[in-house]
Amino acid sequence: MLSADELARHVQSAVESFWFKRDEQTARLSDQGISGGAARANGHLGDFTNLVTQVFVEAGVPPASIRSGAPYVPGYYRVRKQWDLVVKHRGHLVAAVEFKSQVGSVGKNFNNRFEEALGTATDTHAAQRKYGAFGEVPPWLAYVFVLQESAETERMARDAAALFPVDPQFVGLSYSQRYQLMISRFIGDQIYDAGWFITTKRDFAGTVSYQEPLATACMDAFIAAVAGRVNYVNAVVAKEN
Repeated sequence: MLSADELARHVQSAVESFWFKRDEQTARLSDQGISGGAARANGHLGDFTNLVTQVFVEAGVPPASIRSGAPYVPGYYRVRKQWDLVVKHRGHLVAAVEFKSQVGSVGKNFNNRFEEALGTATDTHAAQRKYGAFGEVPPWLAYVFVLQESAETERMARDAAALFPVDPQFVGLSYSQRYQLMISRFIGDQIYDAGWFITTKRDFAGTVSYQEPLATACMDAFIAAVAGRVNYVNAVVAKEN
């Protein structure tokens, strides 16, 4: 088991890799990323995927049961959905994990990120409710999100007016706080069973830092949730055998 210091170093390394790989991917594109190429490219969340994989292994999951790259699970409103990481052990869906990030243009893309996250989880849960896609053990879903910390994400978001009164909790929130409320509610309503929310920035000298502003979606809470899920599935498997 990683110590607190070792874990912090691993997270710092993953955050630094996130920035480095985005730069590398942007440099390879013909438009130098002007059209959002770094966001279109894949791989900048690879070290986060590796770290979450390690969390599952340390919780007791055999490495062979963890699949990343292009694992699919069935849906209800669509035939299947590709997740970023899927843990399947002894016929049970231990976990499906989605990794997303947002660097720049947060005002334009916030709703897209929300709709993607909600749609993905809703479809997976519907597959279980409607035809028992995952058997006796219901799916366990997790959401990992990396957000660039910037002036845009920290200032109050655009007008929240609508044709009917909006939830007053949204009034006066920054985009970062809206993401936090979104993930907090996802977890509270069991849309997702666990989350990990990170904000990161890079200063003019190139120094990379990160924060975990949401207590219910920090790495320590995520590790505890994974351990509980793995223990539950292992108990089921032991009883079946």
